[in-house]
Amino acid sequence: MAAASTDQQQRLRSGSGRMDAKNLNSGPISVLITKSQFAQQFRGYLEKERILDVCHRMQKLLDGTVALPVLGEKLTEQHLQELRESLPPETTCTLTCIQNPLPSKAARVQSPARKLCRELQRLVSDSGGRWSDELEDDLPRSWQQHGDLVLLSKDSFRAALWKELGLELWETVASALGARRIAKQGRISPDGVRSPTVTLLLGQDGWVEHVDNGIRYTFDVTRCMFSPGNITEKLRVASLPCAGEVLVDLYAGIGYFTVPYLVHAGAAFVHACEWNPHAVEALRKNLELNGVQDRCQIHQGDNRQLELQDVANRVNLGLLPSSEEGWPIACQLLRKGTGGILHIHQNVESFLAKAHLHSGHLEEQQLQQCPEQAVSNRQEDRMGQRNRRSPKNADIMDSGRETQAAATRAEWQRWAETTGAQIRVLLQQLHGKPWRTNILHIEPVKSYAPHVYHIVLDLECRPLS
Repeated sequence: MAAASTDQQQRLRSGSGRMDAKNLNSGPISVLITKSQFAQQFRGYLEKERILDVCHRMQKLLDGTVALPVLGEKLTEQHLQELRESLPPETTCTLTCIQNPLPSKAARVQSPARKLCRELQRLVSDSGGRWSDELEDDLPRSWQQHGDLVLLSKDSFRAALWKELGLELWETVASALGARRIAKQGRISPDGVRSPTVTLLLGQDGWVEHVDNGIRYTFDVTRCMFSPGNITEKLRVASLPCAGEVLVDLYAGIGYFTVPYLVHAGAAFVHACEWNPHAVEALRKNLELNGVQDRCQIHQGDNRQLELQDVANRVNLGLLPSSEEGWPIACQLLRKGTGGILHIHQNVESFLAKAHLHSGHLEEQQLQQCPEQAVSNRQEDRMGQRNRRSPKNADIMDSGRETQAAATRAEWQRWAETTGAQIRVLLQQLHGKPWRTNILHIEPVKSYAPHVYHIVLDLECRPLS
């Protein structure tokens, strides 16, 4: 391997201490050379400062020293000064370049996110730009993939530089992620049908196919929502004992729950209500794809105008943040002679858990204001904060989490009991006689925000004899 010339070394040591992004990941790379006994110390520092080049391996040189690969454009004179000051007198480190660096194991088996980052670094460099922490933070950490289409989150690729790269940016993203089409999410449109504002960035159309639990769904990502976070509820629905039953899905969408009820749960017939015409188009296709179109009737339009009544053994109310405006029609749909089960979706906020957390923060602040605790905190800092990981403190933290979880479950139970009481009133007003309700199950689906959970209440509703 050939080291950098004296001029190169001098140029790298002086000035800002940064390399142009153009030199990153192509040809020679920047390395710090130090004695082998200091290599692990240097590596720890470089990892902490996020300037270790994890795509290349540390290398032992012929003279016994070690070359640690660094991100040259992020390395500053301050970093070099701090490293040199950490060494014994008469010992130093050298910043230079090496040719033909060896790739690390992580680089040889790259994750999609790392591959995307490296490809975009190369694109920015080739375009004469400079890579930065801001650009790296602007990359997506996760995405949805539907066949050959990748759906990016709305909080990615917001920097002005991306717009300057044009179509080449999306072609690079598609290549790195193994896709042919790229789309990006926006905010949900407040149009009453929860239409997604998705922009197709690469490709001709947004129609995709997705498979969940053996069920095929097709839909246009630019016009219909698909929530992968609801998979646990779709699996639960598929296991419900619905053989021979008639079910009404008041907010069917593309058939997230309608199709599992028919394919796996064995429902005899489903009435599917949906007012988004694009979702209705996808719903028709999904019923046909899964061979259950003969056991479902689609009611397009506002379900509050639905003329059906006295037909359902079950009603699914899968609307968020609340399906409350559908409760009266759901009561109308239940069989008046035998009743049935309502599956009520709702975002429920746990005020008690939030209050407990706030109280915990206040206690922590009060402890930190105590002189004895302040001394303890300073000691912890000097000891690497080992005391915070002690079994006693771990037990306290676990106890706090258990208390919050108990408060959250209590809030769900209160909401379920209140909902049951409201449903009883609606049923009595509708039929002129008392009904009873019974909480069969409360299912947490996912967390929507701090202390806000999407839950499903299975509520049994029966007329009193």
